[in-house]
Amino acid sequence: MEPAANVAAAPVRAGMRPVWARLWKFRLLYLMLLPAAVWVFIFDYLPIYGVSVAFLDYNYVKGISGSTWAGLTHFKQLFASDMFVSALKNTIIINLYKMVSGFICPIALALALSEIRIAWYRKTLQTAVYLPRFVSWVVYGGLITILLSPQTGIVNRIINWLGGKEIYFLAEPDLFRGILVVSDAMKEMGWAAIVYIAAIGGINPETYEAAIVDGASRFQRMLKITLPGIATTIVVLFILRVGFIMSAGVDQVLNLYNPIVYEVGDILDTYIYRMGIEQFNVSLATAADTIKGVIGLTLVLLTNAIAKRINGDSGIL
Repeated sequence: MEPAANVAAAPVRAGMRPVWARLWKFRLLYLMLLPAAVWVFIFDYLPIYGVSVAFLDYNYVKGISGSTWAGLTHFKQLFASDMFVSALKNTIIINLYKMVSGFICPIALALALSEIRIAWYRKTLQTAVYLPRFVSWVVYGGLITILLSPQTGIVNRIINWLGGKEIYFLAEPDLFRGILVVSDAMKEMGWAAIVYIAAIGGINPETYEAAIVDGASRFQRMLKITLPGIATTIVVLFILRVGFIMSAGVDQVLNLYNPIVYEVGDILDTYIYRMGIEQFNVSLATAADTIKGVIGLTLVLLTNAIAKRINGDSGIL
C-alpha cells in the first residue's frame, strides 16, 4: 500500500514544483504586483462584507453586528416598488440604446479615419475626437444644458430662426433618452474607436494593394477587407459591452436628469443614490445594488463563456 501512496503523491508534488519554481523565478514581478493586489483586496473584497446590510434593518448606531436580521424583506419591497421596477427597466433600455450607438459609431469613425491619407489631418482629427473623453460629465453636462436651454441655447435659436417654438429638451420625456444616447456617443466614440483603429492598422497592407490592382474601389476595400479584418475585435468588444449593461452612466444621468423625466431617465444607480444618500435607507439601497451586482456578474460570466467559444482559448475576462 505504501508504494501506491507514494505513486499517487508523486504527480501532486510534480505538479506543485513548477508552480513554486515559476513564483520564485518571477519573484520580482510578483513583488511589484503585491501593492496592487493588497489595494484590490482592501477596497474590492473587504467591502463585500457590506452586502449583509441588504439582509438587515440597518441601524446607524448599532452598526452591522447590532442590526436586526430582516432576511429578504428589502428585496421583496424593491420588486413591489414601481419606482425600482421603472429604474431597472430604464437601465436596460438606455443601455441597449447605448450599446447600439456605442457599437456602430466607433466602428464608423475608425473606418472614416483610416481612409484619410493626409497624415497630419488624420492625427488632428483623432486628437479632436479623443478630447471629450477627458472632460468630466459635470462640465460636459453643463455644456449640453447650455446648448439645449430654451432661453439661450443655440439649438432653440436655430429652431426659432426656422419658425418653430422653443423646446425644453431636458424636460421632455420623449426626448430625454435620445439626448442621453447621443451625448454619450459624442463623448465616448473617439476613445472607443482607438481599439478599432489599432485593429485596422494590423491588417496586411499587401491585401489592399492586391485589391487595388484588381480594381476594387475604396468602399469595396472597406467592405471586403477592412470590416472582415476587424470582425473578431468587433465581436469581442460587443460581448464585453454586454457585461456592463447594468451600468447606464450615473455621472451623465445625475448631471442631466430632473424629476420631470424620472419616469424615463431614472436608472438603478440614481435610484440607489437617492435611497442611500438622500433618504438614508441604506438597507434598501444595498439590496438594489446587490440585485444590480448579481445581474452584472451573471452577464459577465455569460459573455466570458461566449468569448471562450469565439477565441477558442481561456476567454477574455
